[in-house]
Amino acid sequence: MPLRRKVRGAAAAGRRAAVRWWLLSLAATGATVTAAAALLAVALHVSSSAAASGPASSSGVPYRLSKQPREAGELRWEQEFAPPQLASPQSRKLDGAADDAGEKRWWLPAPSRGFTPCVAPSPAYKSPGPSRGYLLVLTNGGLNQMRAGISDMVAVARMLKATLIIPELDKKSFWHDKSNFSDVFDEEYFIHSLANDVKVEKKLPKDLVKAPKFVRYFKSWSGIDYYHDEIYPLWEHRQVIRAAKSDSRLANNYLPPDIQKLRCRAFFQALRFAPPIEALGNLLVERMRSFGPYIALHLRYEKDMLAFSGCTHGLSQTESEELAMIRENTSYWKVKDIDPLDQRSHGYCPLTPKEVGMFLSALGYPSSTPVYIAAGEIYGGESHVVDLLSRFPIMMNKEKLASAEELRPFRQYASQMAALDYIVSVESDVFIPSYSGNMARAVGGHRRFLGHRKTIIPDRKALVRLFDKVDGGLLNEGERLSRRIIDIHRKRQGSPRKRKGPVSGTKGSDRFRSEEAFYENPLPDCLCQPESPASDASVVSI
Repeated sequence: MPLRRKVRGAAAAGRRAAVRWWLLSLAATGATVTAAAALLAVALHVSSSAAASGPASSSGVPYRLSKQPREAGELRWEQEFAPPQLASPQSRKLDGAADDAGEKRWWLPAPSRGFTPCVAPSPAYKSPGPSRGYLLVLTNGGLNQMRAGISDMVAVARMLKATLIIPELDKKSFWHDKSNFSDVFDEEYFIHSLANDVKVEKKLPKDLVKAPKFVRYFKSWSGIDYYHDEIYPLWEHRQVIRAAKSDSRLANNYLPPDIQKLRCRAFFQALRFAPPIEALGNLLVERMRSFGPYIALHLRYEKDMLAFSGCTHGLSQTESEELAMIRENTSYWKVKDIDPLDQRSHGYCPLTPKEVGMFLSALGYPSSTPVYIAAGEIYGGESHVVDLLSRFPIMMNKEKLASAEELRPFRQYASQMAALDYIVSVESDVFIPSYSGNMARAVGGHRRFLGHRKTIIPDRKALVRLFDKVDGGLLNEGERLSRRIIDIHRKRQGSPRKRKGPVSGTKGSDRFRSEEAFYENPLPDCLCQPESPASDASVVSI
């Protein structure tokens, strides 16, 4: 009996130390830690009998948690910095929830209706034959814009019967990231996993390095006829074609089924992150899970996005002027004068951290919910995050979950840091983006591909109208606001649906631009119900 008491005492001491670590970590960031928040953390921690475990990674998924022996650094993190174990959603009540069914609703994944990945090529699909020439690709944009472009160029190389040279990553974008392909992606895996689709080589043959090349800006949102009629004949005059940009070079719809499936194999399977990134990403997932089920929040309240979109709600005059200056001095951002009020009223602005906090509270998530912030540096720092942090004090990011030593190899590279956020977001129990950018679309599409994991897409246009009423005193936070927000988002949780076609009335490039992005929703091309005829899975709903 005395021994048991000692064991229980040691466990309790460990829990108290974990709570102290958590509170100190909040204080170190400048956050306001109220007595109520501290008592809530202790009460939840002491009452929790076991850590909640999130949904297991799908078999064969590249982000499956590592089973390798634990490193000394990981053990040190657990001993010195491990967060408190929080109660599972089954053992705690959502704020304002009427019953257990209401509580579970916001944690359970959307019904998948039996849809599973179906990306295997058709019986008529053959391995690549003799190469017509070499395709060089210069990607552009951030991590996920480049990933989409690379996947499109894999499909283009297949259509052109070309050998794809490992793409060159964008080093001149806003982030000035000097990463090479092998720094971000598992190069060997990429080459071998696509061996039956396209020939991929690391470099041009030496005799072609200085040979004349065609440099082409492939037409945006093009179909197979464009590449066969206008690009394919160029091989007769040159052995090397260089694609000057890679983003949005393929249409979303009306491509051959085997080409669409190849795009999915490239994007969701072949573009696995480099082993060091994947190892740390998996470790961050494990550490985040030690808090219990968690929300991954893509908080796109970063300097580049606010400057690009012209959104200034909640910012000071000085901050607004700084963003306008950045927009003016960025040559490839074509629109310089933007009406921030008009942008916000149409839902074109990222939700502010304060608005995100109001949104999560209205949905019914309690203040004890662990939230992972998938983002770079939040513009304005802690002054703009304090409202969100006061509502959800268990707010973590990669800088809090990993030691400085663990992050050091990646810290200076925006794409590699973004890849860490991507892994934690894909594996989260709930994913919520504050803006519909490339990261939000890529993670949302990946979660659809992996079984329609719960992804709540805020209706920003409707939300800002409600939040403005709250700010104006016309509506109070509480049951009425919560009920309206819940009703608006009942069908915005990532359940299966066919990809949306163009907005009615749009023409030309605006028509293609208004379509839902292929990688955001790969249904019906790459997802099917096994009991359904295969032919039904290739029909696009427009």
